[in-house]
Amino acid sequence: MKMQPDFSNRVNEILRARAEQDTFSGVVRITQGSRELFAGAFGFASRAWQIPNRMTSRFDTASLTKLFTAVATLQLVVEGAFALDTTVIPFLGLRDTTISEEVTVFHLLTHSSGIGDDAEEEAGEDYADLWKEKPNYAVTETADFLPQFIHKPPNFPPGEGCRYNNCGFILLGLMIEQATGEPYRDVVRERIFEPAGMTDSGFFRMDRVTPDLAEGCDPLRDDDGNIVGWEKNIYSFPPIGSPDSGAHVTAADLDRFLRAVKDGQLLSPESTEAFFTPHVDYQVKDGWTMRYGLGMWFYVEPDGHVVCCQKEGYNAGVSAVMRYFFDSDITLVILSNLADGAWEPSWEIHKLIID
Repeated sequence: MKMQPDFSNRVNEILRARAEQDTFSGVVRITQGSRELFAGAFGFASRAWQIPNRMTSRFDTASLTKLFTAVATLQLVVEGAFALDTTVIPFLGLRDTTISEEVTVFHLLTHSSGIGDDAEEEAGEDYADLWKEKPNYAVTETADFLPQFIHKPPNFPPGEGCRYNNCGFILLGLMIEQATGEPYRDVVRERIFEPAGMTDSGFFRMDRVTPDLAEGCDPLRDDDGNIVGWEKNIYSFPPIGSPDSGAHVTAADLDRFLRAVKDGQLLSPESTEAFFTPHVDYQVKDGWTMRYGLGMWFYVEPDGHVVCCQKEGYNAGVSAVMRYFFDSDITLVILSNLADGAWEPSWEIHKLIID
């Protein structure tokens, strides 16, 4: 499929208009195979110092980090460290939890485990509220998250539903650490970032100075909706990334990651196919079905045609979308240092691509 000649101009108009209204700050990169269709940077990496975002800026990805956890998990499945049907709690040797011993790796990857989450976001709980009583800087290692969810009641028995869950990927991170004997972040650097050529990506602490790192913040508004100031996100989540959130990437590196998985550089042919296949029904919305795969979700039309796969990330001062369109071999990457920055532009550009 060949894009229309004015495609880049139309994308630029969408983003420029939002940047001028302070509703978008970030970068967008769109590729088709090895060809770049669009690349643009908008808004400020540092609003305090009015330093603009650049295509080389590194952004917090929030839950897009789950894709790195999913691929590392599948790599270890291929190596025989454990299997998709391995039961998680016995493998980890955890005691005195409310998590069913029937929960498997597959359940965690597909959000079908039913385990309680540290913040039940689908029930309206705010992740940032976790840190009102507990200092966020006290949670820096994967095991530090366990007390926040292992005693919460389950939402449903394993495999009998589907509900988005962050802490399932904390458990997967612990399995990765136990199987490799290495810290989670080191495993991702060695097994994913390096072989995929993601040379600018990493897990950077919020309390350290890191070059080319976009600072997350959100507008403060008065009763009439007018912006009266800006609020940083430094107290909204732990100071360094974990298996469920917080890796930092450039738009180009995120595109490299998806292409590396798709081209079989990171997984076996069987695991690559499984990664790009929907497995579990989640919900029907506006005439299409949302299905979860092994880390991503899929946009499936009523006739069963899979239009695209996607992973998104959201947190205070962070929004990110990576979407891959199967028919056209187009990858869309949007990274924003605003909590609401990526969503509306992603669907406007989505329409341009499929139309």
